[in-house]
Amino acid sequence: MGKELLADRKNDHLDIVLDPQRACSTVRSGFADVTFEHCALPELRLDDVDIHTALFGRVLAAPLLISSMTGGAARAAQINLNLAEAAQALGIALAVGSQRIALENEADQGLTRQLRELAPDVPLLANFGAAQLVAGYGVAEAQRAVDMIEADALIIHFNPLQEAVQVGGDRDWRGVLLALEELALRLPVPLVAKEVGAGISPAVAQRLLDAGVSVIDIAGAGGTSWAAVEAERTHDRRQQAVARAFAGWGIPTAQAIASVRRACPGAHLVASGGIRDGIDAAKAIRLGADLVGQAAGVLDAALTGPDAVVEHFQIMIEQLRIACFCTGSADLAALARAPLLPAFDPNGP
Repeated sequence: MGKELLADRKNDHLDIVLDPQRACSTVRSGFADVTFEHCALPELRLDDVDIHTALFGRVLAAPLLISSMTGGAARAAQINLNLAEAAQALGIALAVGSQRIALENEADQGLTRQLRELAPDVPLLANFGAAQLVAGYGVAEAQRAVDMIEADALIIHFNPLQEAVQVGGDRDWRGVLLALEELALRLPVPLVAKEVGAGISPAVAQRLLDAGVSVIDIAGAGGTSWAAVEAERTHDRRQQAVARAFAGWGIPTAQAIASVRRACPGAHLVASGGIRDGIDAAKAIRLGADLVGQAAGVLDAALTGPDAVVEHFQIMIEQLRIACFCTGSADLAALARAPLLPAFDPNGP
C-alpha cells in the first residue's frame, strides 16, 4: 500500500474513532454485570491505598496503560508527544500506535527517541501488526521499531477481523504463529500480543504464551469496533454491508479477562476494550487483569494537550483508589480478591 493511501487510512480512522456513534461495538463490555460488594467498614485511610505496580522492571504509579492510538501523519506526531509527556507526569505506561508508516516511509509520526526523552521513567511499548510478520517483517524491522522510541517491549497487534473487512486488508495469516515464535527467540525485548477489540480466547492466549509472548492484552469487545470503523470508511455499499454485520462480533472484555485468567493463571494480562472509568478498571483487575488499558476514551484529551491527558487519568486513578477503599482493599492484590455480589434474584432467599 502506498504511503499516501496508508496515511489517509490512518487519518480516517482517527476521525471516525472520535465519534463514538460511528465506531462503537454493539457488544456490551460486560462490566455492567459485575458488582462489587460494598464495604461500609473499610478500616483504611484512603490516602494509604497502594495502587502501585510494575511492568518490564519499571514502577508504575497506577496499573494503567495508555493504549495504542493511531492517526494521520500530520496529527499523530503531536498526539504522541502529548501522551508521552502525560505518561511521565502520571507514572503510567504508554503504548504507541502502529509504526508501519514510520518503518516503511519517511514520516515518523513523532515516533522518535524524543518520546523517551519526554518519558524517561515509564514503560514505552513499540507496535506493529501481526500480519506484517508474514509480509516481510522480521527481527530487523522489530528491532528498528524498538530502537525508534527506545521501547521496553514490542506489541504485536492481532486484527484479523479488521483486515478481513478492510478494502485491501491483509488476508493471508498463514505462518504468523511460527514467525512470532522466531521473533520471541531472537528479539532482546519482551513481546506483547494485543487484539484490537474482538478479544483473545483462552486457547489462543495459551498458544501465544507457548510461542514466547510475555504479556497478553485481551482487548475485548465493548469499545471501538474496527469492523464498524471500516464500514464507515468505505463508499462501497457491498463492503459496507459486509463490515457492518461484524460490529457486534467479539468476546466481551469482562468475559475475556475472566476466561483467560482461569486458563492461564500465571499470565501477565492487560485488559482493554470499553474501559470507561476507574470503576471499570477496578472490575477488570478483580476479574484477573494485571494492568488496564484505555485508548479511545482519552483520544479527545490527547488532541488537546498533555495537561488534558493528565487530568483525564487523574480522575480515573482517583476512581480506582476509591473503588479499592470501598471494597476494603488496601492494595491491588486485595482488590483482585474483593467480594462480588451474586446476581440478584428477587424471589431468592
